[in-house]
Amino acid sequence: MRKLLNVCEAYAVSHGLRYNVKKSEYMVFKAGAKSCPRATTFTLNNSPLNRVSQFKYLGHWVTEDLRDNVDIERERRALSTRCNMVARRFSRCSRQVKITIFKAYCQSFYTGNLWVNYTQRVYSALRVQYNNGFRMLMGLPRFCSASGMFSDMHTDGFHAIIRKRVASLLKRLRGSTNSILNVMADRWDSPLLGRWIRLHAKA
Repeated sequence: MRKLLNVCEAYAVSHGLRYNVKKSEYMVFKAGAKSCPRATTFTLNNSPLNRVSQFKYLGHWVTEDLRDNVDIERERRALSTRCNMVARRFSRCSRQVKITIFKAYCQSFYTGNLWVNYTQRVYSALRVQYNNGFRMLMGLPRFCSASGMFSDMHTDGFHAIIRKRVASLLKRLRGSTNSILNVMADRWDSPLLGRWIRLHAKA
């Protein structure tokens, strides 16, 4: 790590650049139960770097234990905000308009196709939020059947959306001309493939 930082420093100096140390952070991924001691410090331009346990990259939360709980919770909060906004602003619209708006605003599940390591509690909370948001928008009873209401409204349920997202990602990986991505897509022990299998058959 220190050797890599030295290379970065030399590159910056040779090109007349300067790193903003205050905005530079580093994270060490855990290997099972093992992790790098907190006493270990790294410097950039003779200034110590701040070690973090999680950071946000392109809107996706990455954590040192490589679990997706934080990112799923981020999506749940964002979904709650969008559902409340849609329910307030479009409460007087027709049923078809409401369904169209709901599909546009509440079915994105950004980076949902990358979730492979999470707790059932966090995952279920997102599913419940999605179901309740649809009930609230359509004015349905709180305890009505989720599968029944989505079937009646010809709208994808939570699990259907996740399956489509994962299938789309696998299709793009397998159709890519990048050799590294092709290796990832063809591995039977790939977390993405394991996730796809679990979506269709519970162990």
